[in-house]
Amino acid sequence: MQEYQLTLKDKQIVWGKAIDIEPLIVKYPNDSFRTGANEALDWNMPAGIYRAKDIVMELDKMLQAMLVQLGEPVNDDPTVLLDSLQANLAISGRVSSLPLGPLALEDKAGVELTAQAVRIGEQLVSWARDINSEKRALAQYGPEALGKLEFRSHCYGHSLIPEAIAQVWGPYGGPRIMQIYNEYLHQFVLLRDALIPFSNWEEVPFEVKEYTEFKGLRFLEPVREVFLTQLLGKKLTHKSIVQYAQGVLSSGLSQAGYGFQYRLGTVLPAGLGESARTAPLYLLKWHPVQTIAADATQDLIAVSFDYEYGDYYAAPRIEAGMGTPVKEDAFSFSGENYDEPSIARLLPYSDTARTTLRFSLEMDEREFSVDLGQLFRGLRFLYRPQRNGDASTASAKRNTISWHLAADILSRSGLVTNMDGIHFIATGGNELVLWALLGKLYPENVVLLDNGDPEELEAAYVSGKGFGTQFLLL
Repeated sequence: MQEYQLTLKDKQIVWGKAIDIEPLIVKYPNDSFRTGANEALDWNMPAGIYRAKDIVMELDKMLQAMLVQLGEPVNDDPTVLLDSLQANLAISGRVSSLPLGPLALEDKAGVELTAQAVRIGEQLVSWARDINSEKRALAQYGPEALGKLEFRSHCYGHSLIPEAIAQVWGPYGGPRIMQIYNEYLHQFVLLRDALIPFSNWEEVPFEVKEYTEFKGLRFLEPVREVFLTQLLGKKLTHKSIVQYAQGVLSSGLSQAGYGFQYRLGTVLPAGLGESARTAPLYLLKWHPVQTIAADATQDLIAVSFDYEYGDYYAAPRIEAGMGTPVKEDAFSFSGENYDEPSIARLLPYSDTARTTLRFSLEMDEREFSVDLGQLFRGLRFLYRPQRNGDASTASAKRNTISWHLAADILSRSGLVTNMDGIHFIATGGNELVLWALLGKLYPENVVLLDNGDPEELEAAYVSGKGFGTQFLLL
């Protein structure tokens, strides 16, 4: 069995069984066009497993049919129609289908998801322009067949730029063209929104089934509506993003934790395999790995990954103790003297009620493990040095500064905290040790340093909630 492997600088995170998804992508027996009423052609996306670019290629068939039906005055130029698509996929402007711009100013999840929506929208339009320039659909079907495409598009919400209105409703356009264009725009909007949770959205495979009542990606409309209500209402949580991703990927799961496995791979928070200093906090990432084993005759088991502690506030806590007292002007950042771990493993544990994952590593011939879900919580609650607290409170804290070994912290049960003081833990620059500590420390007033110079320490002392103990990680 080949284990799946993530590389984190010079370190590795390994688990499960790597899977090859490529043979499954867009392998389907049916064509997009089917004979409808009055010898017209109808369109629906064939059932199959797609990635984003495969769907853009499929949607180009509608664009090419519109160009054929608009005829010579358009001169087979898709610029206006694609410019209106670009305006629909923008996050601001009169015709924007998802006006996220103001959300990013104050909401952490909104910052990530807004930037993600911009990236995805721009790339989808770029692909649409490139694919149409190749004229694959025209070569495959010919102008006569494309000229017969006609169907009813049940959607009324997409506005057009003025140039597109003039073209679609002009003397060579009309309701028939508008219906096709409306469906074309709507399918792109559904695609963009479906991909927002995933940092590696270009790679994510998801299954499309054919429904008599839905065209293409319209089966996503119910879960999308819930997601957008939470997003635009600024009530989006990490759990709700996971819930949405489960619906997009047709996992069949109703309960959500912090990640999940479905029949085409595993989805976990996108921070895994990244530096904790720059890792996304709310996005997810798809991995081609079977985390929970299935029988040789079965597809991958759909399973949600739960937190060890459903409510971290109620989790058992243990004090770190005083550690080694140090003076502020005697800090040494040389780190610990231990056999540096180079590999971490994700270890699943399942019982009748739930499945959890442990993040496990070895130091000095000792094995340490923390709950993977708690690790991601620790990342989301992590502070960076920032002058936002009371300098007098920080001054009082400096009288009780101590040093702790990472191994001592990781060896304790429950979540580690202290009553007061400033507690410094060096990781020796090892990202695996840092990640493990994020899963072990009670997620309150944990501050991640870059270099520990005097200026950064001054900012760190007044970072966080402004009360209680502090843990400084370097």
